[in-house]
Amino acid sequence: MSNNIYIGYQFKVSPLQPGVEILIAELGYAGFESFVETEDGAMAYIQKEDWHDGILNDIQILESDEFEITYTFEDIEQVNWNEEWEKNFNPIVVDHICSVRAPFHEKPDTIYDIIIEPKMSFGTGHHETTHMMIQHILKNDFKNKKVLDMGCGTGVLAILAEMKGAKPIDAVDYDNWCYINSIENVERNNCKHITVIEGDASVLKNKKYDIIIANINRNILLNDMAVYASCLNKNGMLFLSGFYNDDIPIIQQACEKHMLKFEEKLERNYWVSLKFLN
Repeated sequence: MSNNIYIGYQFKVSPLQPGVEILIAELGYAGFESFVETEDGAMAYIQKEDWHDGILNDIQILESDEFEITYTFEDIEQVNWNEEWEKNFNPIVVDHICSVRAPFHEKPDTIYDIIIEPKMSFGTGHHETTHMMIQHILKNDFKNKKVLDMGCGTGVLAILAEMKGAKPIDAVDYDNWCYINSIENVERNNCKHITVIEGDASVLKNKKYDIIIANINRNILLNDMAVYASCLNKNGMLFLSGFYNDDIPIIQQACEKHMLKFEEKLERNYWVSLKFLN
């Protein structure tokens, strides 16, 4: 890890749950890179070069009457991310079928066992949306389907798609760290059919997929919906997550504008995931 200067925020949150979960997810979308849950809230880290005065302006939970949140912040020279993660990273087990764990966790008794190095792009705040997207993948037929994992993060969803028989698979993320980490995790899980691509929706020109997975924030989904629709084959499936129950009408409207039909909704602690058909 480089000696980049980070700014560390210490948040006190009441009530703790689902307050910490929501806060971490929103901070992740705002550019914070790593999180550590504490007894009374969470620590959040962002590189100083990515920080600005209004970094918290779009963090909706800070304006909510349902939670009391206070914070302090300071410059931090170095953070031993791996040490922090090893103390705080817990495996995820979805429906007793699929596990997402770090190399230092014991192998669970699940059909699909995904090993992710616990670094910055896999925050605890992504558990709810990741959990629901994993559920979608487990419930649907991916065998020999051409798949796009958009905003792949660690590559966990692309990896599960391959385990379910999908091929070929494109895993795309605009963040260089996520791009590198996805390549590492694809190799770590012995995947043979995943191509990791660094970029945004502009790299999808002239590409076609049977299934598109996009676990990103609401504004990016809305901005890129036309691209997703144009890339989806007839009778294709689109799985979306990264937004709240209140966001469903605007997401659904954007999908229906492109003739995508609503099929199913999953919900966990304020977060939702939707399935649409082409």
